[in-house]
Amino acid sequence: MQRRNLLIGAGVVVVLMIGYFIVKGDKETEAASIMTSVKQGEFRVEIETTGELEAKNSVKILGPSQLRNFQIWQVTVQNIINEGTVVKKGDWVATLDPSEFQTKFAAKQIELDKASSRFNQTQLDTTLQLRQARDELINLKYAVEESGIVLEQSKFEPPATIKQAEINLEKAKRTYQQALENYKIKKNQNIEKMREVAAELRKVQTEFDGMTKVLESFSVMAPEDGMVIYQKHWDGKPIKAGSRIDMWDPTVATLPDLTVMMSKTYVNEVDVRKVQKGQPVEIGLDADPDKKLLGTVTSVANVGEQRPNSDAKVFEVMVEIKGTDPTLRPSMTTSNKIIAHVLDSVLYVPLESLHTQHDSITYVFKRNGINTVKQEVIVGETNANDAVITGGLQINDRVYLSLPAGLEDQKIELLPEMNGKRGKEKTATGSNIVSTSAQRQ
Repeated sequence: MQRRNLLIGAGVVVVLMIGYFIVKGDKETEAASIMTSVKQGEFRVEIETTGELEAKNSVKILGPSQLRNFQIWQVTVQNIINEGTVVKKGDWVATLDPSEFQTKFAAKQIELDKASSRFNQTQLDTTLQLRQARDELINLKYAVEESGIVLEQSKFEPPATIKQAEINLEKAKRTYQQALENYKIKKNQNIEKMREVAAELRKVQTEFDGMTKVLESFSVMAPEDGMVIYQKHWDGKPIKAGSRIDMWDPTVATLPDLTVMMSKTYVNEVDVRKVQKGQPVEIGLDADPDKKLLGTVTSVANVGEQRPNSDAKVFEVMVEIKGTDPTLRPSMTTSNKIIAHVLDSVLYVPLESLHTQHDSITYVFKRNGINTVKQEVIVGETNANDAVITGGLQINDRVYLSLPAGLEDQKIELLPEMNGKRGKEKTATGSNIVSTSAQRQ
């Protein structure tokens, strides 16, 4: 009897142990396959991006743009003030390398010296020539007077003598008149020559004076009060000592107006169709995670671009931040949530619960009592975390977030309303897809 009791007791222990391990296995399977409930409520279609703050309005600090007139297309930054420095109008900001321009400036100095020498020499030659011409005129005028006196004194002389005196007077007058006309011509010629060399001198002098001012502009000064922010190259790298400045855009730095700030961000080509001007934006700051800002989309680029270190095309989106915050600074990194639109009282599930088959059927693993079914669903809008469900599920339905073990080959319960609407539908023999209506039959 005692032996019988021992055997019964051992049997009970075995049964209990088997039950324990079965329950344990079920619990472990349940734990490994986490479930969630279908929720109903407000659903926000959001596009999450990373941006960078910049001022809506700013004053450019420019280098000497006139260098293009001297066939100089780039110039190197020798020294520049630290970014973020607050400056007053007229304060030094940067020094640019003037060596290439100085070579041209020295050549212009030589040209000016030559023009000045030509002007002075022409002036001396003109003065000397006209003085000689005036002295000759005076002498010829005296000769006319002398010939007149001789004619007057010869009135008692023989006719031949009188006639010769008359001829001499006439010759003296003609010579004087010709010399007078020649003087006027020479005077006009010298005046024109002086005008020519004077004009050349003024031209070279003006060019030299302009180059002098350009040379002074290699020391870049602040045009207004403000905080210095470095200008960025096309590749996003800021200008610094050693950088080359393009004379088509000689901006060295900017003085931003911090009262109105913008977040410049980029949206990928898949999501850009959802983004429109006027949409609200929730903005966070990496520098201050507790601070939350509001903004509005002000512009969406029509043409995409390829950013450095990226193969995908993106579109620039500008977001204006509402209000004024004195703590905001250019180049701060922002996290942006662009709210494309908001749906009221809709069903939604996490994206992790959705699976696809044949690129046309979306389904979930739904818990139905003690069973699990592979249920087709109709998906609406999505955001970064969740997806709207417009068919196939009801509120509080339980779905798996991960793929339950051993159910991969289970047949899908198809929705009749999706018949004829799927891009690729497989119902042939051997397919693991069956319709809900077929199962009911």
